[in-house]
Amino acid sequence: MKRNNFQDIVKKLPQALGVYFFRGGKGKILYIGKATNLRSRVASYFRGQGSESDSEFRSRTPITPLSVAGRSEWIGLMVSQVVNIDFEQTDSVLEALILESNSIKKHQPKYNTLEKDDKSFSYFVVTKEEFPKVLIVRKTDLKNYVIPNLFRNLEEPSEIPELNSVQALKQVQDGKKTNTKKLMPEKLKAIYGPYTSKQQMQIALKIIRRIFPFHAGKQKTEKGCLDFQIGMCPGPYADAISKVDYRKNICGIEMILQGKKKSLISRMEKEMQTFSKRNEFEKAAVLRNKIFALQHIRDVALMTRDFEPVEFSKKLTPNKLKPARIEAYDISNISGDHAVGSMVVFSAKGGSAFGGENWLPEKSQYRKFKIKTVEGSNDVAMMKEVLSRRFNNDWTMPDLILLDGGQGHVNMAGDLVRELGLDVLIVGVAKGKTRKNLNFQFPISNKIQMTQFPRELQDFLNDKNSVKHIMDEAHRFAISYHRKLRSKNSLK
Repeated sequence: MKRNNFQDIVKKLPQALGVYFFRGGKGKILYIGKATNLRSRVASYFRGQGSESDSEFRSRTPITPLSVAGRSEWIGLMVSQVVNIDFEQTDSVLEALILESNSIKKHQPKYNTLEKDDKSFSYFVVTKEEFPKVLIVRKTDLKNYVIPNLFRNLEEPSEIPELNSVQALKQVQDGKKTNTKKLMPEKLKAIYGPYTSKQQMQIALKIIRRIFPFHAGKQKTEKGCLDFQIGMCPGPYADAISKVDYRKNICGIEMILQGKKKSLISRMEKEMQTFSKRNEFEKAAVLRNKIFALQHIRDVALMTRDFEPVEFSKKLTPNKLKPARIEAYDISNISGDHAVGSMVVFSAKGGSAFGGENWLPEKSQYRKFKIKTVEGSNDVAMMKEVLSRRFNNDWTMPDLILLDGGQGHVNMAGDLVRELGLDVLIVGVAKGKTRKNLNFQFPISNKIQMTQFPRELQDFLNDKNSVKHIMDEAHRFAISYHRKLRSKNSLK
């Protein structure tokens, strides 16, 4: 195919969600990617600036890859070998994410492996136990699990990097003696992936879990389980769901991860009709709601920069930070009574300068929380409840979280984001008696100090006026909600 024919190919691509496939000689797939707008995304590989008009793009002949710092070296080489472009549309960003992963696993394109170190790939795994869990595990951590069906669920043994671990797994499969307790804590039933973004996986799992909830904790009880109280856990150990129905939830998740959403919906529709014929209308209604949710998945939070068009302009600056999002949290209560939490959101405006005037509140994204699980005065536990509930939503992930509190607060938050596999920086802001002197605290477990933050965030934290302004806003929002609840209760 002649290179100037790409103009016609790109024009015919839909402006819709999907996955694109760059093919080289003899139809071999060179690269697979996902996009919210296939035409815009693919076109960006073959033009100088993503902002130029279609007429400007059409007038550019011949089309040649441009070179910029970073990814451009291998992207330029890859684009120069493309002779054809295929695509497959999807109904949602979630399905595009899954289709991309499954396609990369199947075809092993050369330039996808160059894009990211494969040791940083992650997988969805399903545990093998009475009430299975769905976890997110990095490739380098797969060796810590017993995988009885290793070769059935992985394309080939080389997906486990350590040969010694593979040999140990074979010993487990062959029934030979080995110290499995020391080697692996849990057995796995299935593995799905790889995925390049653990943050996107976390968001995707939250979306799926709202439709098909499961028990994620290590403890075999729902006592004190926040997920159970907010509907993310169906309560198998509290006898709130049968073992059969629980396993149907896990099966539903697996079918989604296998890219079989249409088959799943068809199966559920047949089951719904069966329940309806038996006059079991409550069960039929549950299935109807799940089907509706599957057909109308709201996955805006998954539209990260990975889905946006790539730009190949020499004007780009490699170190420029994307528009940053900072969330600040505060707790307000009187000896544990009328306890509430607040979340305020600020976004950076006006380029890479991080002065106070460039941080603007996003009030439509503010959130307030009425504490539900903590009794008595325990600010750390209250803050944990607030953060847990926040991360159980599919809101846009922040670059930085500011907490009103000391070392205990940030250590808790650091452990929580690490447990959830999130890439979020945590800073505790402890104020003096006059609320003017600010002292920063950092999670001990993460071992990330301020000097390791992106330069733009370091500049922001060095601007104490900006930090104080944001923390004061979090405090104002929390105490106003606390006073409202206290006033409402006094009237009663």
